[in-house]
Amino acid sequence: MSRLDPDLPLIRRVAEGDPDALEALYDRHTALLYPVALRIVRIAADAEDVLQQSWIKAWDRAADYDPTRGTVIGWLLSIVRSRALDLYRSRATRRKAEGALESSVAPDVPDPSAGAEQVQRNQRVRLAMQRLDPHFRQVLESAYFEGLTQTQIAERLEAPLGTVKTWTRRGLMKLKELLPEELST
Repeated sequence: MSRLDPDLPLIRRVAEGDPDALEALYDRHTALLYPVALRIVRIAADAEDVLQQSWIKAWDRAADYDPTRGTVIGWLLSIVRSRALDLYRSRATRRKAEGALESSVAPDVPDPSAGAEQVQRNQRVRLAMQRLDPHFRQVLESAYFEGLTQTQIAERLEAPLGTVKTWTRRGLMKLKELLPEELST
């Protein structure tokens, strides 16, 4: 694997403190790494911050890169993904805490700016989620509301990865069946 990785000489130079090697890696791979961060955090400025933090970590941890565990680009992608998910989860935790505070102040008071149609749609989605097999519901909630990967969900549930993937697909198919109007728009 390491013989075929064209980035191996560059990462070794980065580990030795060569900023030109880091610049070469940056120029070569930023166009691939940025969309990964953006897809996770969904805000361009945050994706740029994630990317900057990731390059700093790559600079600081280049000596830890192990070519037997994967390619340099794979290593860089894992750094970016990890940083982006950390930011996403910290935001989700903050939103959850803010939501808990808001609901404790005004429980069960509908948002006056929300239209009746949106309120009904939200209720239909909640009811459809409740009708799902518990495994399907747990997998979908973990993925969509907690930002967990299927691998992380498999570890949490102590289930095989293939099983988690099957539950995810079946859960989405069942939701599509239960909510045809919501999922067609």
